[in-house]
Amino acid sequence: MPAIAAAGTARVWDESEVYRRRVDRRMEKSMSATALRTASKFAPLRAADRRVMNPYLAGFGIGVLLLLAFLIMGRGLGATAAFGSIVAAIAGAISPEWTAANPALKGYFADPPATNWTLYLIGGAFVGALASALLAGRMRFRIERGPHLSARARLALAFFGGAVAAAGAKLAKGCTSGQALTGGAQLNLGSWIFMLSVFAGAYLLAFFVRKEWR
Repeated sequence: MPAIAAAGTARVWDESEVYRRRVDRRMEKSMSATALRTASKFAPLRAADRRVMNPYLAGFGIGVLLLLAFLIMGRGLGATAAFGSIVAAIAGAISPEWTAANPALKGYFADPPATNWTLYLIGGAFVGALASALLAGRMRFRIERGPHLSARARLALAFFGGAVAAAGAKLAKGCTSGQALTGGAQLNLGSWIFMLSVFAGAYLLAFFVRKEWR
């Protein structure tokens, strides 16, 4: 009887071991297929990332561009004024008197989009970025997102982040171009506080959302 019980126990153990190995093989195949799909999906992005400009060289180029803006235009870089000018033009078309008297819009209303050079600056930045992407072979229609983030959530977060950044730029009277680059280059204390606050906020927020990009 002990021999029969031992044989039965061994048979049960063998069957359990065979089943466990089958499950392991299925899991390995499933994980391999998932990894292959993920790698094939994000491989073009990694390959394209190797064709970007050296960040130090790009930073030097921005500094030279900022210097030329001061020399030629008499003012630094910025983007917030372009959007303010567009909003003021729309509001002025509806109610010119109210717009001209509004403390937040009257300055932009006096400088319409046709004569606001920052609007042309934004257009040039778009054309330059497009040319750079085409020359580097990085031009593709896609939504940049992590493997754990859906396209809808990515767009919703991008819209929300853009709205918060727009509100912050208006409150700070400048964005990362006007405050951080132009004001920072002039050693403006408020601009340096703005820039350090942007970095601090970005690092704190990255702690909570970085898992979505891994």
